[in-house]
Amino acid sequence: MSRAGQQTFLYDRPPAVLAHTSVAGPKEGDGPLSEWFDTVLEDDLLSQKSWELAEMEMVRRCVLDALNRAQLPSDAVQAMLGGDLNNQIIASSFAARTLGMPFIGLYGACSTFVQALVIGAALISGGYLENAVCTASSHFCTAERQFRFPLELGTQRPPQASRTATACGCALLAAQGDAPLRVTAGTVGRIIDLNITDANHMGAAMAPAVFDCLSAHLSDTGRTAEDFDLIATGDLGWIGRDLLLELCAAAGVAMPPDKLIDCGASLFYQEQDTHAGGSGCGCVASVSCGWLMKRLERGELNRVLIVGSGAMFSPTSSQQAQSVPGIAYAACVERKD
Repeated sequence: MSRAGQQTFLYDRPPAVLAHTSVAGPKEGDGPLSEWFDTVLEDDLLSQKSWELAEMEMVRRCVLDALNRAQLPSDAVQAMLGGDLNNQIIASSFAARTLGMPFIGLYGACSTFVQALVIGAALISGGYLENAVCTASSHFCTAERQFRFPLELGTQRPPQASRTATACGCALLAAQGDAPLRVTAGTVGRIIDLNITDANHMGAAMAPAVFDCLSAHLSDTGRTAEDFDLIATGDLGWIGRDLLLELCAAAGVAMPPDKLIDCGASLFYQEQDTHAGGSGCGCVASVSCGWLMKRLERGELNRVLIVGSGAMFSPTSSQQAQSVPGIAYAACVERKD
């Protein structure tokens, strides 16, 4: 593995994506990407006693599905990298407890899946691991209780708010394998804070961090937007995507609108009343492991840059009138014939 510029890893031994799976909740299953998900849940409680246990079960099922597709037993997995939006990332850590895998818990808010791809690919390319499970999840009901208000209160959300996706994605990376997809580069973003204090306005808080990370990746690699079939951000939603395009235009960074898609803006129809679109760790994870990676495998796409974004705040920081910083990570996924 080598470095390019200040923030980007080039994986000289690019790990293969041996398998990838995606799970989506009922509302997500009614959206435009329904056919691309491997599993659409009929019951988002998954017959569990709490929403948190339901999210843990969703992670467990998603990981096992990926392992079954790769015909790899769970005791052969050398590391599971993942996280979620719950305190102490309990959905991921409890799932790892059940699965019995070595666990590296991560928290990058909604960017966690891409963070896992960047770190997992680095560990494999550097020769420290032979394989790794990269996963992230979110659940609308657990996130509402964690960051906003319990569902029982029926609190209305403002128009700029997004809806946390009930979803999970899992990608199994390996040093060896004849799978067509490879993770070839990863960029570690910086915390960017433009003093956004509206904890509901995720798009405004995260768009500057996405722009900073995207600019760093393009500068470090010497590429432009034209070198990618798609640049997929997550989870800016409809408002945040427009803000990102404005930031690119103001900085003179060429960004054709048809090259830029956002996972949060793609997950739901606007008629589904999700306001600004989708968010949550599971949003970019499920869209990447479903829609994007399947299109890459089919040859419809050859190179995609996935830029996951996260809002680094908590109920405590919001109640103390702190601003909402953003973070972003970028991973380049390519089809290799």
